[in-house]
Amino acid sequence: MFKRSLLAAALALGLTPAFAQRTPTPTATPETTASKVPLDEIRRYVEVYNAIKQAYVEPVDDAKLMQSAVRGLLFQLDPHSVYLDKAEAADFEEGARGAYEGIGVELQRQPNGTLRVIAPIDGTPATRAGVKAGDVIIAIDGKPFKVDEGDSSAPLRGKAGSTVVLTILREGRDKPLEIPVTRETIQIASVRSRMLEPGYGYVRISAFQADTADAFARELDALQKQAGGALRGLVIDLRSNPGGLLTAAVQIADDLLERGQIVSTRGRIAITDAQFRATPGDRLNGAPVTVLVDAGSASASEVLAGALADHDRARIVGSRTFGKGSVQTLLPLDNGDSVKLTTARYYTPDGRSIQAAGIAPDVVLSPEGDTEAQPDRVTEADLPGHLRGDAEGAPAGDVLEGEAPIAAALAELKKMKAAR
Repeated sequence: MFKRSLLAAALALGLTPAFAQRTPTPTATPETTASKVPLDEIRRYVEVYNAIKQAYVEPVDDAKLMQSAVRGLLFQLDPHSVYLDKAEAADFEEGARGAYEGIGVELQRQPNGTLRVIAPIDGTPATRAGVKAGDVIIAIDGKPFKVDEGDSSAPLRGKAGSTVVLTILREGRDKPLEIPVTRETIQIASVRSRMLEPGYGYVRISAFQADTADAFARELDALQKQAGGALRGLVIDLRSNPGGLLTAAVQIADDLLERGQIVSTRGRIAITDAQFRATPGDRLNGAPVTVLVDAGSASASEVLAGALADHDRARIVGSRTFGKGSVQTLLPLDNGDSVKLTTARYYTPDGRSIQAAGIAPDVVLSPEGDTEAQPDRVTEADLPGHLRGDAEGAPAGDVLEGEAPIAAALAELKKMKAAR
């Protein structure tokens, strides 16, 4: 199967292993070659810099000014490109490995500095405290965010056992909520499984980390054993899975596909253009699959769902996904800091870009209970400064909670089995 040990070393979303089959790279054009330094703009920057140094009401440290200038280069590119200092970069890589101290939530920085919750991660302090997808964090420990402070999520990390208070705006609530959350050492078990009924298995994937694909294979093998050697069908639950490592999603798709393309990435430089293809071998031996998604399913979740859907390997059940169809690469700098930069878009096997459009399910589900209590429905297309997509304008999906969607996915799985 897919070369797991090498893929696991790709710790930033979208890093492309050297053995990926690359697409031909076009001849460089003036647009793709290094541009000349715009001297007039550099002079303007120096004038402003000198004005601040000479006339600002209080002295300003040179390093602080330069740091602000560097962060500003990234600030208006797109919502996912950000400057990370050394500590922030280490936290980012720790999150990809699935072990860090914090509250366990996937966030999206807004242009005004606030943080929108894409999804709280299963079994973490954020989930237990009641943080929901779609919530907007407007302050941490009573301190509101600044527009230009860079990675405003950093205060959520901290010593295990300490408490942080989130001030949250939630759709349907007139006043902000104050939610205290106690930090923990987050050891995320990204995959868990159970038998739904004799012969029908269920695998929940909460995030895509370095060990997720290996864990998926182990859980799937255990389910097969419980079923007497072969499952009749499988539900894969990707609800509120915010993504993670692209390579982990590729590995899991490879486990279920016999052949064909899984995903392709296209950017402006050669290393970002790649195709990932399946290798022979289907761990389920063709047994039907349903994939459960919702508005919190993003990025690598959409890669997996899109690959299985385009190959008619699975039926997608739930609501429209988030629509994050871009690849970020962590680029280390010589001072220990890093730049998390959007370097490519990804495309499903049929050539579809999910950017700002998401994946539409084959079977649409609606949330149960009080619809007014549902979190605000926000997609990639709603984020200011997002990369434009090919098919924007689709309505946002819903966040689907509880056991009812699992029952619906199982019912669909049985229909697929009966139709064979």
